[in-house]
Amino acid sequence: MALWLVRAGKFGQHQQRFLDTGRIYATWKGLNHNLSNAKTRQDIRTLLLETNPDRGKGAAVNYSGQLWSFTNEIKPGDWVVLPLKNKAAVAVAEVLGPYEYDSRAEDPYFHSRTVKWITTEIPRSAFDQDLLYSFGAFMTICRIERNDAENRVRLMAQHGWIPAASQHPPKEGPEPSGTALPPETVDLERLARDQIAKLIIAKFKDHGMARLVEAILRAQGYVTWLSPEGPDKGVDILAAPGPLGFAGPRICVQVKSGDGPTDHPTLSQLIGTMQNVQADQGLLVSWGGFKSSIEKETSRHFFRVRLWDQDVLTEQVLAHYAKLDPEVRA
Repeated sequence: MALWLVRAGKFGQHQQRFLDTGRIYATWKGLNHNLSNAKTRQDIRTLLLETNPDRGKGAAVNYSGQLWSFTNEIKPGDWVVLPLKNKAAVAVAEVLGPYEYDSRAEDPYFHSRTVKWITTEIPRSAFDQDLLYSFGAFMTICRIERNDAENRVRLMAQHGWIPAASQHPPKEGPEPSGTALPPETVDLERLARDQIAKLIIAKFKDHGMARLVEAILRAQGYVTWLSPEGPDKGVDILAAPGPLGFAGPRICVQVKSGDGPTDHPTLSQLIGTMQNVQADQGLLVSWGGFKSSIEKETSRHFFRVRLWDQDVLTEQVLAHYAKLDPEVRA
């Protein structure tokens, strides 16, 4: 069995289709040809150059290798990781079927494989840094083998997605072709944010994260009240602008620092608490992200509630770093 990285477009534009249809796709636009007829990588390379003459030979070599992997090397039983673009999470699936070609499909969904999504919301912070490095490859499709990656991800699944390195140290091994990636083929900005995120959660776990969010709000000009450590009755922070904090909007904040995604009852609790404390708007911060039950409500509560996951919180730290309290910066 193998572990594969598959991406759903540069901007994640195909991501929802992957998740909704139970399929992964090789999303090369205009490639309406049955790739099972190709007997070698060279056949796919020739086809790519014929369908898009402006494509350079180097790109054709790169793409043909990825398409060959998709059609011939991925096997039922293999696992696929899909780094999500709209939140700091990773989806994992098991491949169920062989390569399929559908000439009547909408472009670029001609080439697909059926999968079963094992989970769609593992926080990126649950993965060790070397695995995140492999997930950061710019390639659309590639096999991940470095440092016993497949066994470690499967071990994480068996233990509720606890990082495998905390159970057994990674095994060093050879770096096969396609997995030893030079820096220019890796999303270094994403990797840097992952490292910053790991530092944040190491320094601001539990009530410390509420202190960090409070510091960000103060840096934005709000007067704040922070609940003492312990049971908070649904209120971690209250914030409002103005010299004494009497202006609007009045904001009620709930902060969750756990690794797991936050579910809908927490959002309902926040909305109820907003009414109790006469807040105009709410902010729900969840380090582990949000379940789909909350994400489906985003538009409904757009003018009342904002959601911050670890990506948004990291962006806020970077944006307001110079104005944060000295002890927080330290």
